[in-house]
Parts: sequence; C-alpha cells; structure tokens
Amino acid sequence: MESVLLGAALLVTLVALVIVILRRPGGLPGRGAAEVAQAHGEADEVRAKAKLDAQDVLEKAERQAQQIAATARAELEEEARALRDDLRTLREDLERRETRLAEREQRLDGEMRRLEEWSGRLAEAKKALEARKAELAEVEEERRRVLEQAAGLTADQAKGELVAAIENQAKREAIPIIREIENSARAEGEKRARKIVTLAIQRVASEQTAESVVSVLHLPSDEMKGRIIGREGRNIRAFETTTGVNLIIDDTPEAVLLSCFDPVRREVGRLTLEKLVLDGRIHPQRIEEIYERSKSDVEQLCVRAGEDALVEVGIADMHPELIALLGQLRYRTSYGQNVLKHLIESAHIAGVMASELRLPVEVAKRCTLLHDIGKALTHEVEGSHALIGAEIARRYGEHEDVVHAIEAHHNEVEVRTVEAVLTQAADAVSGSRPGARRESLEAYVKRLERLEEIARDRHEGVEKVFAMQAGREIRVMVKPDSVDDIQAQVIARDIAKQVEDELTYPGQIRVTVVRESRAIEFAR
Repeated sequence: MESVLLGAALLVTLVALVIVILRRPGGLPGRGAAEVAQAHGEADEVRAKAKLDAQDVLEKAERQAQQIAATARAELEEEARALRDDLRTLREDLERRETRLAEREQRLDGEMRRLEEWSGRLAEAKKALEARKAELAEVEEERRRVLEQAAGLTADQAKGELVAAIENQAKREAIPIIREIENSARAEGEKRARKIVTLAIQRVASEQTAESVVSVLHLPSDEMKGRIIGREGRNIRAFETTTGVNLIIDDTPEAVLLSCFDPVRREVGRLTLEKLVLDGRIHPQRIEEIYERSKSDVEQLCVRAGEDALVEVGIADMHPELIALLGQLRYRTSYGQNVLKHLIESAHIAGVMASELRLPVEVAKRCTLLHDIGKALTHEVEGSHALIGAEIARRYGEHEDVVHAIEAHHNEVEVRTVEAVLTQAADAVSGSRPGARRESLEAYVKRLERLEEIARDRHEGVEKVFAMQAGREIRVMVKPDSVDDIQAQVIARDIAKQVEDELTYPGQIRVTVVRESRAIEFAR
C-alpha cells in the first residue's frame, strides 16, 4: 500500500513540474503561442487524470488497509482467547497442586508424630536391652567363676588347652592329605632334580680327595734348624717379624711347622723359608730380601690362578681385583676342601644344570664361581663371607643378579632368582659329595648332640633318640601306647622343621620315627 501511494505522489509531482516549466515567461524555445496553449491544455488534462488516478489509488489503499486491520484484529482476538484459556488451565492446575501439597503436608505431620513415638519406644527398648546385657554379663561372669572353680583352670589356661587340642587335631587330620601331596610332589621333583643333578655330576670331572694347605717344610738336615734359629734366636725373630708367620721348630726330624691364620701370608712365609734353605744364607737382611721377592711371586701366582680359573670355567671378563681375590682362594680350605677348586667345580655343575633348564649358562657359572669370594677377606673384615662377598662384587661392578646369588647362597637373604637357587644347589652338591670335605671331631660331636636334643625336646611320647650315619639320619623311638601313627607323622614333621631352622648342614637329614608294638605272653 505504501508503495502505491509513493508512486502516485511521484506522478503528481512530475506533472506539476512539467506545468511549471511550461508556464515560464519565455516558454519553450522555438515554440509558437498555439503550441504553448495546446501544451497547457494537455497538461491540465494530464493533471486532472492524475488526480483521478490518485483518488482511485487512495481508495483502493484505504480498502486494503481496512481489510488488513480487520484480519489483524480477528487474529489478535483469537490469540487473546487462547491465552485466556491457557491462563485458566494453568490456574486450575496450580490450585490442584496446592491441594495435593496440603494433603502431603498433613501426611508428613502424621508420619513425624509416629516416628517420634517409635523413637521413644526404641530408647526404652535400648535401655531395657542394656540392662539385660548387664544381667547376662553378671550371669556369665558368675558361670565362668563356677566353671573355673570346678575345673581348677583359669579362662586363659582353658583357652590355651583348647587351642593346643584343636591345633593337634588339625595336624592329625591334615597329615594324610599333606603326606599324599608331598609324596606326589616329592616323587616328581626328585625325579627331575635327580636327572638334572646326575647329568651335572656325570659331566664334571673333579678330584675325589680332599686337599689341605701345606704347613710343613722339609729340611735337608737337622743342622739347618740351628741356622734358621740363628745366634740367640735372631734369625727366627726376624723371620716371624717380617713375614707375620709363626715358625715352630720341635723334635720332628728334618721338618719345621709354619702357623698363621692367613693362608696367603702362610704361603709367602713357606716360600720365603724354602728359598732361604736352598740359598743357605740366613740372616735378617737376607730374610727381608727373600720375603719381598716371595711376596711378589705369590701375588703373581694368585693372579695366574684366578685367570686359570676363569679360562677353565669359560668366563671372559672380570675386574682385576676380583681375579686376584679369586686366586687367593687357592690357599684357602673349607673342611679340608680347597676353596678355589670347590668354586670351579660348583661353576661347572651350575653351568650344566642351567643348560638342562635352558637358562643363561654364563650367568649361572659367574654366580657360582664368585659365591665364596668373601672367604678371601673373612680374616680382615668382620661378618659373614656371603655378605662380604656380595659387597665386594657390587663394588667391582658385578650384575645385581650375581650379587644377590652371592649374598643368598646361605639363606642370609631371601632367595629371589633362579640363579641363586642354582648356586645353592651347586654349592651343596660340591660340598656334600663323598671325599670332598671332612669335619672336625668337635664340630661333628656337637652337631650329633644337638640333633638328639632337638628330637627329645618338647615331644611327648619320645622314648629314645639316635643320631645315625654320621648325622645324616635321626631315628626316634616312640611309645606305642602314647603315640599313634598319625601323631608319629606329626612328630617327624616338627623335628625336621626345627632342624631346618636351627642347624646348618650340607645335603639333607632324614628323620625316622619308629613306633613298634609288641605283644608278649608266656606259655606255662
């Protein structure tokens, strides 16, 4: 509608502009009066026509505006009615909700009153229960006192006896199951272990006789003893002061004895005295010269012995200080067994077992070859040779698995690797084989006595105990009327466990419990 009005206004303006131009005094150039008058007439006609058209347009616009207004009014009235209906619906819904809310509040008030009543009842019941509990406690205490007076035992004593009886009964019931499982596992484990160890022992060629360090030096004649002693004993004093080795000269013909706690120092002293005897010139200055030369020779021999051990075992690289310490073990013995030869033999055994188990052979050999390296310094450093050896190996850059195998081979540290287990097994095989080691009489007797004491201690029904086969077996005789077959198994197991916890020994110790029943009658 606005566009139509705008068009009409522009048309009227254009016509008026033409009329103004035509009415100017000069008129249009080159036109006559008649033409001007004609133009005025045409303009008037156009203006009149434009007015008519404008009126028609205005009337049409007014009619369209009235129609649009009527349509908009109807739509607004319709929307107003819809809004009034929605408002009425919302008001009704709000009233219903308010009604339900009031009803719910009334119900909640009722529930709160009932809860308060129940709370009061529960408080009363709790008081009654506590009073009843106090009464029961008094009754139980009185009952316990009566039972203790009747039984002659306190509650703790009765509890201890009950626990001991239950423990014994549990052991008796568990023994058959445990025995069956152990027999099955032991049969399979022994079969495989026997195969591996047997193959390892068969493939290792080692000496079957024990070796000890030579501490006696043979002389060409007894006259040499006087020359060794020297005038007023100056030579022997100089020798002992320089070498640190005690020289014992007794009535043994053509022999002197060298005594020292350090085997390397004893070997240096022996070599020094041997060279002095061969040279024949024995005096303090000569003793010092020969001692320095012998000391250097022994150090070279130690290094060479360590290198030979590495070549024999098949290990390529090792710290020079470890090689020297390894060579010093050539002069150490353990129960008569040469320590260096024991290490070489154990390394071969561990290598074969590792090969059978498909484990790194070189690592197993290295662990076993170094497991007693601490014995080279046990006379200089306090502590266990296993822990000393582990610290030495760690100091000179050995792998942590090797260090752990060294420190755990006597169970002073909990075993965590397979290599440590192989080291223990190889050490036990090499140390317990026939002819490898010998034990002093005093230690042997003490071990046997302790075995018999363990078997007698705190085991009811034990009648006699015998340590047999050089301490490899304990035979326990029990009373048949006090110990049944299952209890005999319990006793054997307890004794074996106590021996494992208290004693250190190579190989294994067999515990045999003998329960013998005899029926004796006389015919008259």
